Amino acid sequence: MEIAIILIALIVCMSVVAIKLSDTKLSFPFSMKKQLFTAAERQFLMLIENAVGTEFRVLCRVRLVDLLSLKSNTNKKLANSALLKAGNKQIDFVLCDRKDLSPVMAIDLVYGTSKDGHNIQRDFFVSGALDTAMIPHVRIKAKNGYTLAEIRECIETKLIPLRRRQGKPPFVAANDRPEVIKRSTRPTRPLSPTRKAVA
Repeated sequence: MEIAIILIALIVCMSVVAIKLSDTKLSFPFSMKKQLFTAAERQFLMLIENAVGTEFRVLCRVRLVDLLSLKSNTNKKLANSALLKAGNKQIDFVLCDRKDLSPVMAIDLVYGTSKDGHNIQRDFFVSGALDTAMIPHVRIKAKNGYTLAEIRECIETKLIPLRRRQGKPPFVAANDRPEVIKRSTRPTRPLSPTRKAVA
């Protein structure tokens, strides 16, 4: 009887030790990030939000697999391969329709170096997937000094097909507008050569 009590006590002790050890393994070694976005991302987010006004919502860091869906007739092997490739891809900013939050445009920042994980070269898988889904894709080189007009022009240039479907005139940049050439309303030279007066 005493042996049974000792064995039960040992089992309870071992269970407590095991729980304590598993708690240390399950601890969460995290702290809050001071900044959710880099300085360049914050700057571009503000520019994009100001450029689109109240027409679109801007979502940040959207996974490619959340933005696209597989076609129903895709074979299983191709579907698995595509999902595997798309699984680790993300878009920096996505413009969405304010009414139903459907995606309208994908925007990526391109850095001079890949320190922050941004691709310097075009990712043909991402571009091809977005083209197939008919989502315009804009890649903007990250640099200081962009103006609101430049960002708006870049966005609107890619939105020309959408504007046509909406029946709105495409955006024309101020420097691309045809200049009105003022012409004189009266002749500046005689229409026919003048005849010398006969003496």
